[in-house]
Order: sequence, then structure tokens, then C-alpha cells
Amino acid sequence: MSRPFPHIKSFLESVDDLIHKLDSRDEVLLNIAELLSTRVGHYNWAGFYIVDESGKNLILGPYVGAATDHVKIAFGKGICGQVAISQMSRIIQDVSLEDNYLSCSANVQSEVVFPIMKDGKFVAELDIDSHAMAPFTDQDTELLEAICEKLSVLF
Repeated sequence: MSRPFPHIKSFLESVDDLIHKLDSRDEVLLNIAELLSTRVGHYNWAGFYIVDESGKNLILGPYVGAATDHVKIAFGKGICGQVAISQMSRIIQDVSLEDNYLSCSANVQSEVVFPIMKDGKFVAELDIDSHAMAPFTDQDTELLEAICEKLSVLF
């Protein structure tokens, strides 16, 4: 049985609370990943990739879900690396149709990646995998874009 999509306003209030109450960026990111994976039924893996010091790679940050081999992703590689270059969100309803997809698990059928920008500069991204085919809607976009905007203060 799927869970109803959370009320966006109350979810964002929870994000604000975490940003203001927790001491470190990683604590905030981990708690938000946990919120996303427990409150949205079709989010089976939720995590963050953070730009490294070279500005050419993404480093796996806090996440919730199955372990992944993709702890470092070069800009341009896979969906996450493409978002790093374009600085634009990607919503992939069927990952099997993507040529440049980095598979984390055979169970993943769809993925969304949203950039986190700080003062116009790409600093990190929110990555979500789903075991469902084409589950993402405008509600997901609204929620995840708002979360990424709020998180920019942490970088």
C-alpha cells in the first residue's frame, strides 16, 4: 500500500526545523534524506552528492537506502554528472531509456536529480531513486525544488 504524498507546506516546515536545530550540514542532510525516504512512498533511495574541492567531481554525502558503489562521480557521467554540468533538474521516469545512466541497483526504475545552488553556483545535488516506473509528478518537483533552495544556506 502506497503512502499519500506528504503535505508540502508541513514537510518544508520540518526541513526548516532541521536546518535550524541540527549542528552540522551532514546531520541536516541525513535527516532530510530520512524524512524523504520515510514520508514519500516512491522514494526508495534519497541522498546528496556534494561538489569536491576540484569542482570536477561529485562526492557521495549523506544518504538513506541501499549502499552504492558510486561514491565519486565525474561531472558529465550519469544523470548526476549531467545535472552537475547543466545545473538543471532531471526527471527520468524510465532509467532503461537513458544511455548515460549509472545503475545503483537492478530495482531502480526511475530517478530524479535536483541541483543545489549557492549564490548562483552549483554546490551539491539531491538524488532520489524509485523502484516504481514513472512515479514522479509536479508535486515531487515542487517539494524537491523547495528543499534544495532551503538547503543552499548550508553550503
